[in-house]
Amino acid sequence: MSEIIVSLASDHNGVQLKTKIKASLSEAGFRTLDLGPYTSDLSVDYIDYARLVGNLIQNGDCDRGILICGTGIGMSISANKLPKVRAAVVHNYESAVKCREHNDANVLCLGAWILSDRENTEISHKWLEEKFGEHRHVRRVERIAPDPRGKLVFANGVFDILHQGHLDLLKWSRNLGDRLVVGINSDASAHALKGEGRPVNSQQDRKAVLQALRFVDEVIIFDELKPTRLISMLNPSIIVKGGEWIAEQVRQQDDIPPEIEVKIFPIIKGYSSRQIIQHIRDGEPAHAEG
Repeated sequence: MSEIIVSLASDHNGVQLKTKIKASLSEAGFRTLDLGPYTSDLSVDYIDYARLVGNLIQNGDCDRGILICGTGIGMSISANKLPKVRAAVVHNYESAVKCREHNDANVLCLGAWILSDRENTEISHKWLEEKFGEHRHVRRVERIAPDPRGKLVFANGVFDILHQGHLDLLKWSRNLGDRLVVGINSDASAHALKGEGRPVNSQQDRKAVLQALRFVDEVIIFDELKPTRLISMLNPSIIVKGGEWIAEQVRQQDDIPPEIEVKIFPIIKGYSSRQIIQHIRDGEPAHAEG
């Protein structure tokens, strides 16, 4: 049984297709929720049903949504007016995969008039099985996110030798919310994490440099190896991590509560504090690679 909850809705033109897709997804192990309508005899407005699914998505009550009308276009226009909804009209297999991989589409809009029931059903399966290409595309997707006002964003690290990769991560983090708080490891915890000779710069110096950045609102020093206690105190809306992991791996690794969003900023190759320090010790200029 899949943990993904899929809500489905249509207008009168999509009732038959919706019924078939729901049965196919349920057979495949998905948890489905049919929001109606349940008969094609009565004409209904697609706008109302698009909002039903969109509201569940933006409230976090379901993971994905499937909307069906004659072409899928009216459903997509209506659903995309709601915050956190990224609804894609899909009429072929390639778009089903790419709108998930590239755009993290969370609502699939199908046209009952455009393709056969079999093709639309296959598209729904391909769409649900495809994962978001988080490392490559997250920065673009976040730029189309709803108004961030009122959100506190948290990022943490040692930030020993500040470089371009750090700056890009912090600027991106600040754009996700209204305030950015950065937690930095104390000298003792930084030494425990990084080893002999680290940190190069003291905790007060590292804090002063970060606080001088216009996109950082506050810097807090913490003594633990993980910022679990600090996160509990701040209760941020979003936590940003840089790395090659996916969000759920970070959530489990750092014990991040489920109500806090986790965003992963992909590592920018060629930028590493460790490599920069080594270049300095060797008397060589440091250049970003790749």
